Amino acid sequence: MALSRERIVGAAVDMLDDAGEGGLTFRALSARLKTGPGAIYWHVANKEELLDAAASRVLADTTLVEVSDPADAIRAIALGLFDAIDEHPWLGAQLSHGPWRSLTLRILERLGQQIQALGVPEEAQFTSASALLIHILGAARQNAANARDQPPGADRTAVLEAEAAHWRNLDPHEYPFLQAIAGQLRDHDDRAQFLAGVDLVLNGITGPHK
Repeated sequence: MALSRERIVGAAVDMLDDAGEGGLTFRALSARLKTGPGAIYWHVANKEELLDAAASRVLADTTLVEVSDPADAIRAIALGLFDAIDEHPWLGAQLSHGPWRSLTLRILERLGQQIQALGVPEEAQFTSASALLIHILGAARQNAANARDQPPGADRTAVLEAEAAHWRNLDPHEYPFLQAIAGQLRDHDDRAQFLAGVDLVLNGITGPHK
């Protein structure tokens, strides 16, 4: 099969999924594609460009939602990003390297358009869109990191039950809050909790302007 940018980026995505950013080197990529590093450099200038291309590939049309209600559009964008980062944990770090990289800018632009459609005053739009972006990327990245820290085949219910038991056994004078919510930790759904966080931010954004 002829070497192409599309084939290189596809192989890079597979390697990132398998071993994370640290496992993606041009030497390892060359071996996987059975070619020389020079041939890859003909299509991709450097690792940063390759990572950006890989991130763009896995996100694809995630932010291009066809939803008329702006709040629902924000929820759809958020869940699309959550699911993409859950499937490709390295993506969270890639999007968090710098807030003004091209891919992150496109996400911020899509969120900002929906913020404008909600009627948020101009002076509050930047803060509102930034708050949403921070929650979406931060929470999705943390969820992916938590999942990655578990051994393969781990029983999620058993893991949460063990952590909830640990919280219940904490010093009640030092950790009264954690003891009180230990049962919620055991029973919570990560995706539903993430979306509830998006709604909290949305309520904070739209509440003062209704």
